[in-house]
Amino acid sequence: MNLFLNYLVVTALFALVLLPAGLGLARERRIDRQLRDAARREAEPTETGSRGVFSQEARTVGSAQCPLLS
Repeated sequence: MNLFLNYLVVTALFALVLLPAGLGLARERRIDRQLRDAARREAEPTETGSRGVFSQEARTVGSAQCPLLS
């Protein structure tokens, strides 16, 4: 019984020593995730208008750019 209590005390002390490090690591990972999400949102292009088949840019292809028309 005495040996079990010794192991229990050592395990509890070990957990108390590692607890601040574990909490700090969890906090750092949360901050890194927030920074990564913010950078990802900032890098996303914003759509200002529709750029489909009927847009002005699709009709500006000239004969010099299209090999089938030259």
